[in-house]
Amino acid sequence: MSAYLQERATAIRAVLTASKVCQSVFQHLVANETLTKNDKSPVTVADFSAQAIINTYLHKDFPNDPIIGEEDSKDLQGESGKVLREKVVSLTNGVLSENEKLSEQQILDAIDRGNYAGGPKGRHWALDPIDGTKGFLRGGQYAVCLALIEDGVVQLGVIGCPNLPLNHNEPEGEKGSLFIAVRNQGAYQRSFSNDNETRIQFADISSTEQSTFCESVEAGHSSHGDAEEIAKLLGITRTPVRMDSQAKYCSISRGDADIYLRLPTSKTYVEKIWDHASGNVLVTEAGGKVTDIYGQPLDFSIGRTLEKNKGVIASKASIHDRVLQAVQKVLNIQ
Repeated sequence: MSAYLQERATAIRAVLTASKVCQSVFQHLVANETLTKNDKSPVTVADFSAQAIINTYLHKDFPNDPIIGEEDSKDLQGESGKVLREKVVSLTNGVLSENEKLSEQQILDAIDRGNYAGGPKGRHWALDPIDGTKGFLRGGQYAVCLALIEDGVVQLGVIGCPNLPLNHNEPEGEKGSLFIAVRNQGAYQRSFSNDNETRIQFADISSTEQSTFCESVEAGHSSHGDAEEIAKLLGITRTPVRMDSQAKYCSISRGDADIYLRLPTSKTYVEKIWDHASGNVLVTEAGGKVTDIYGQPLDFSIGRTLEKNKGVIASKASIHDRVLQAVQKVLNIQ
């Protein structure tokens, strides 16, 4: 009997439902309304609704498992939070079946279950209800990301990418791709509408010259200039694929691109575990390797952040050492 079968099934159901609420929020609050440049309220509604849904499913099936989530309900409380709260309640219940609908208080309680501090012992879930807020607002790539961490090791990851085509060669084809990985059980992809899973793996390349970068749209998230220098060192001439969120981990895992770099843009920035946990196990199970810029594995055992790591390098395992050398040369790491 395979390990984590129930966890896998619950995570898939939770991420799919949360992805559908994000699509609904986009249709209701973004596509049909003119937003001012600084109006982030639609993504806030989607964040809260997705976290409420996922935490509700997790609590129902695994009531003793703590959760590390990005959001808490303070902005929804009281009179000042009334308008936002009503939108969250309405849109959350809009994707739930009749017998699953939640009261206002149940939604607030579910959101606040994401307050766990993390640590090296026992098991807990790490959730990013919407990774890639700017991608979400522009109708580009974003992801709903859920991971199970046990004794500091990511054991399971499920990522929903509502705007990612199932096949990158058919950009106008069916959108909505779900990625699933359990440690030592391989990496899989399926559509939102069909539960047939296909095993995925890195592209069949043997050298860095054949490879393609996948990097953030936002230069503030990872240094594009350093990436260009690294590409020259590695003999990479192909145009990088740029997208927001952990969809980058998904893209390289199924062979759309080959290398994902998140190079430090400031000395003080510390990565959050929910931004990398599910992508980490997905890449590993698809035949890749993930380290920081010093070649150290990402350490998910110290709380809510990757405090012991700097930057992220994810690539096909067979070229990882060469990519790491180039990164260290450009960044002057001895």
